[in-house]
Amino acid sequence: FTEEQVACVCEVLQHSGNIERLARFLWSLPSCEQIQKNESVLKARAIVTFQRGHFKELYNIVENNHFSPHNHAKLQSLWLKAHYAEAERSRGRPLGAVGKYRVRRKHPLPRTIWDGEETSYCFRERSRQILRTWYSANPYPSPRDKKQLAEWTGLTTIQVSNWFKNRRQRDRAAE
Repeated sequence: FTEEQVACVCEVLQHSGNIERLARFLWSLPSCEQIQKNESVLKARAIVTFQRGHFKELYNIVENNHFSPHNHAKLQSLWLKAHYAEAERSRGRPLGAVGKYRVRRKHPLPRTIWDGEETSYCFRERSRQILRTWYSANPYPSPRDKKQLAEWTGLTTIQVSNWFKNRRQRDRAAE
């Protein structure tokens, strides 16, 4: 197999959800560093180790290899779920919202799977700053302005519209 073929098989098996078959495929690969360091292979290994409950190995894979932004969401989810599962196991009960919050604070996402920009209610801080700056100049943007703001911030026009509507409402309530 070429490196590209191996990566393709890993992606197909991941999407099929057949983790045991994926694990067998990974086990059959040669110990060639080029293949073992391929991002699709690393992500597949992370998924298999998570499913098997080998969380320390998962953390090792994630912390010691850089991943492309398109893989961040999946790996972030595995990172958090693994830490939640460990906390639940040690406490002997399911975590509530506060417990999960504490786990996230204790085990922040590594920079290998996170761009470092804080988010709040799904809005990145950079997007909020753009909206705040625009709001201070014009609290009633036109539909064209909203479309442009959506492109700049990576939000939808509905999210932009709702942000302005909510901000105007909060400002009125504060008066």
